[in-house]
Amino acid sequence: MGETNQNANKKMKWALLLLNAIFLTIGACGGPMVMRLYFIHGGNRVWLSSWLETGGWPINFVPLLVTYFLRRRKEGPAAKLYFMRRPVFVAATVIGILTGLDDYLYAYGVARLPVSTSSLVLASQLAFTAVFAFLLVKQKFTPYSINAIALLTIAAGVLALHTSSDRPKGESSKEYFMGFFMTVAAAVLYGFILPLVEMTYKKARQALTYTLVLEIQVVMCFFATVFCTIGMAINKDFKAIPREAREFGLGETTYYVVLVFNGLTGQGFFLGAIGVIFTGSSLLCAIIIAVLLPMTEILAVIFFKEKFTAEKGVSLVLSLWGFVSYFYGELKHSKEKSETQTPETEMAVDISVTTPS
Repeated sequence: MGETNQNANKKMKWALLLLNAIFLTIGACGGPMVMRLYFIHGGNRVWLSSWLETGGWPINFVPLLVTYFLRRRKEGPAAKLYFMRRPVFVAATVIGILTGLDDYLYAYGVARLPVSTSSLVLASQLAFTAVFAFLLVKQKFTPYSINAIALLTIAAGVLALHTSSDRPKGESSKEYFMGFFMTVAAAVLYGFILPLVEMTYKKARQALTYTLVLEIQVVMCFFATVFCTIGMAINKDFKAIPREAREFGLGETTYYVVLVFNGLTGQGFFLGAIGVIFTGSSLLCAIIIAVLLPMTEILAVIFFKEKFTAEKGVSLVLSLWGFVSYFYGELKHSKEKSETQTPETEMAVDISVTTPS
C-alpha cells in the first residue's frame, strides 16, 4: 500500500511539474513578445508594463476557490479558507516587493532593447541563480547540472556576440546601454528571488501543498502589483492610458487586447516559476527559463523580422544540449535514489491540492 501511494505521489509530482513547465513556457516565450509588441507600436509606459507582469493575480482565485469548495464538500464548515501562516505571509510580501522592482527593471530593458537582446536576461540569470541557490538553499550540484549550467551560460555568451548591431533605429547609445544594464540588474535580482522562494518553502514550518503555493503566488503578485501601482500613479500612467490607446499603431481595441495578454502571460510565467520550484528546484526553474531563450529568439525572428544569425543557431543547439544533460542526470539520480531508498525512509513533499496531511 505504501509503495502504491509512493508511485501515485511521483506521478502527481511529474504531472504538476509538466503543467507548471507549460505555464512557464507560455510566460517566458509569450511575455517578452507581447511586451515588445506594445512598445514597437507606440506604447511607452514602462510602469504600466511592469504592472501588467503581475496585475493578473486575481485569476489565481479561480483554482483556490475550486480547491476550497472541494475541501468544504469533504470536511464541511470546518474546512479552512486558507492555510498560509504569518511567517510565510511576511516572506511572500518581501518577495513580492522585490518582484515589483524586478518587473520595472525588466520592462525598462524590453522597452529599450530588441527581444533578441533583452532575452539575454532570461539566460544570464541562470549563473546568478546557481550562486544564490548554493548560498541560500545549499543546492547540490552534479556533473550533469554543472555541465548544463556551463552550456547554457556559453549559449547566452554566444548570443551576446551580436548585440552591438541590434540597437533600434532612432535610439541613442545612452538609452541602449541603459536598457542593457537595467536588464542585467533584473537578471541579478531574479536570480536571487528564485532561491529565496525555494528557501521560503523549506522554512515554512507547515505542510507545503500546492494550494499553499497558489496562496503564496497571490500574496507575491499582489504586493508586486501594489509596488508598480505606486510607480504608475507617480508617473501619471493611469491618465495616459486612454490617449495612448487612441494613438496605438494597431488600433485602440488591439491596444487593450495586448494589455490583457500581457497580464495573462505574466501570470503564466510567475505561476509556472513558483510551481517548478515547488515540484523541482529554483535551479531547475532557471534552467528551463534559459532553455526557452533561443525559442524566444526564433519567435522574434518570425514575428518581428529580427535576423536569425549563426550565433542564434549555435545558442539554440547549446541550450538544448544543456537541457538534455540536466534531465538525463536528474533521471539517473532519481533511478539510483529509488533503488536505495525505501518508502519508510523517503521524505516526500505533500503535493496535494486540498488539505495538508
